[in-house]
Formats: sequence, structure tokens, C-alpha cells
Amino acid sequence: MRVLGIDPGLVCTGYGGVERTGRSAQIIEAGTIRPPSGADLELRLRALHSDVSQVLAEIQPEATVVEEIYSKYEHPRTAILMGHARGVILLASAQHDIPVVSYAASRIKKSLTGSGRASKEQVQYMITRLLDLPEPPSPADVSDALALAVCHLSLAAPGLPLA
Repeated sequence: MRVLGIDPGLVCTGYGGVERTGRSAQIIEAGTIRPPSGADLELRLRALHSDVSQVLAEIQPEATVVEEIYSKYEHPRTAILMGHARGVILLASAQHDIPVVSYAASRIKKSLTGSGRASKEQVQYMITRLLDLPEPPSPADVSDALALAVCHLSLAAPGLPLA
């Protein structure tokens, strides 16, 4: 099973393609997409769409996994902007006939660490351990994207040894 986790952003979008082989998972490809900074919103979204489409074509996942939008009431603008980026990712996935799955941040953390309130550092540690990486993925956007993919692999096809 091959899954692409995407952590949407208008400045930096992290992605991580992970494939399950037996009882383990390995990275296919991971990195960041950085739309042109300072460009108008519609140009940044177009660039994000183009780059996400390219990654989807290269990795050819069975599913795209994104985090559900969570908005703290004191920052509704952030949620709206993330919604734009997330919408572009959903559109690109649909254009490639790839189903999209969403999980709450607390569900992702719980599946990886056993606690829905785990810190970013705890999630990075588990991703490093589960994917047998020499060091934590950087930046955090890549680690978050890999966490999305590994979470889906563990929930969609149980048996992947997680904490």
C-alpha cells in the first residue's frame, strides 16, 4: 500500500510518500513545496496545484492523506488560508482519481505515540524510529506529512508496529 501524506501550507507544504511492505513502512519520497513567496494568493495556489500534481504523478499513491482543519477562534484567518491550500490539494488528488482521507491532529498523534496531546518532537521521534531514519525529517512540515501517511497505513491496514 502506497500513501501520500500532505501537510498543506501557503509558504511551505510538506509531503511524504510512504509504502507499506509487510509489517514495516519505508519512505518513497519526502520534501517540501514552496510556492513563490510574495506572489498573489491565486498565483501561489496555482503553483501549489502544479507541484502537488507532479508529486501525485510521480508517487502514484493509493490515497492522499491530509489533516482536518482545526481553527483556534483567535486565528480564523489562518484556517481560511489553510483551507485554500487544502482545497487545491483535494482538487489535484481528485484530478488524479486518488481518494483523500482526513484525520484530526489528535488522532494522528494518538496513533503514533499513544497520546493525542503529543508534542511535535514526540511525533518526530516516532516517525524517525518507525521509518528507521538516521535523523528526524526536517522541516517539521515533512515530519507532519510523514506522520499523516504512517497514521493512515496503520489504520487502513492494521499490523504496522506502532507505539
